[in-house]
Amino acid sequence: MKIKVALFGRSELVDRFQEYVKDHNEIEAIPFIYRKASEASELVEKAFMCDVYLFLECLPYLHAHSKIKKKRLPTIQVAFDEYMILTSFYHVKNKYQQQLTRLSIDVLDEIHVSEVLSELNLAGDNIYTYSYKQDDEVDIKKIVDYHKQLFEDGKIDYVLTSLNEIEKQLNEYGIPTYQMVIPKRNMERAIQECKTIATLNMSKSAQIVAGYIRIKEIDKIIEEKGDSHLKELQFKLYQILLKFGHKTYASVLTNNENQYVIFGTRGVLDHITNHYRDFPLIKEIENTLDTSIEIGFGLGLTAKQAEDHAILALDACTHNSNSSCYIINDRGETIGPLGVKKHFDTSRLYQALIHKAKLNNELSYNFIDFVQLRNNEPFSSNDIANYYRVTKRSAERTVNKLLTGNVIKIVGEEKPYVKGRPRKLFQINM
Repeated sequence: MKIKVALFGRSELVDRFQEYVKDHNEIEAIPFIYRKASEASELVEKAFMCDVYLFLECLPYLHAHSKIKKKRLPTIQVAFDEYMILTSFYHVKNKYQQQLTRLSIDVLDEIHVSEVLSELNLAGDNIYTYSYKQDDEVDIKKIVDYHKQLFEDGKIDYVLTSLNEIEKQLNEYGIPTYQMVIPKRNMERAIQECKTIATLNMSKSAQIVAGYIRIKEIDKIIEEKGDSHLKELQFKLYQILLKFGHKTYASVLTNNENQYVIFGTRGVLDHITNHYRDFPLIKEIENTLDTSIEIGFGLGLTAKQAEDHAILALDACTHNSNSSCYIINDRGETIGPLGVKKHFDTSRLYQALIHKAKLNNELSYNFIDFVQLRNNEPFSSNDIANYYRVTKRSAERTVNKLLTGNVIKIVGEEKPYVKGRPRKLFQINM
């Protein structure tokens, strides 16, 4: 089965990417071509039934970012890094015969420019950098004016821009302008990242979810209100579960132990992961039956594994006097109880992420969302990779920053497979 990649870019970049992807038979690139970067936001709406969304430039991604975040789309950007700046410097010097001095440059993050200048042992006194990473909204006119003013003041001889629209406007003013070159290596890396994310998501889609549900203290209900009352409660419970099954595309069965069994896949899994903190199924059952219940969900790559995990999750409920729901995932990790909010100081966590872990604003807010969504349960680097839809290596880099900044701590480990090394589990350190 081919991986469908929604490809966003200008026609010349798309054509170039299509040449590279020819060697990857498992990928089908579906082009969405724009003339202006702002068009990317609307194009995202047209790119449905794709496995990964790949942006060949950073500005179109920034225009579409709010929709991407809202839809939680698996998205890749071709890396805008030191290697790209270094390659662009090489082209400017050797192809256009320009010296690496008296120029202005616009980039997403100026740290990449600083690192390249340091690597090349260039002072950078006559190199002016505009970083639009911290801008609330990228303002093309503001960037054009920045370069234009430097040129008119006689401080620069030419401009190196990361944005096609900047190049066009500056050329109209007669200012020598060159657009940065995307290295082949960065294109190839993006292709590999698309494969990795698609594989991760397909693995998640293939997971089986089993659920066991039972009314708590059945013997006591029979003793106090009779067998007929229990049967009435069970009928009401069955109707609620059927409705839940219809919504999540799951099957609902009964067994001989006064329990109900749910079998499903992605629909149930998505519902569970979206409601760690406020599991509405428990509340609906409690309100309708006016009695306590126990729910255990198990995840697995096989029906047997999912069922075994569900039974263990149900057993975890016996330690609670009230209604409760636990999950044991395919790695054997226990999550729960669901629907019980675990409070933590988000303001304090944000300060630690910014100042101790040195994460940027967006990553910090996303990590707080991640912790809240998981109800502050222990997590692995794999969980971060799945949530952010990034490679495992990228997730591990984030984890290392969090550990170095003492924002998270190791609280245990898991061994999801018989072979292989155990994975560390982390939790916020506050």
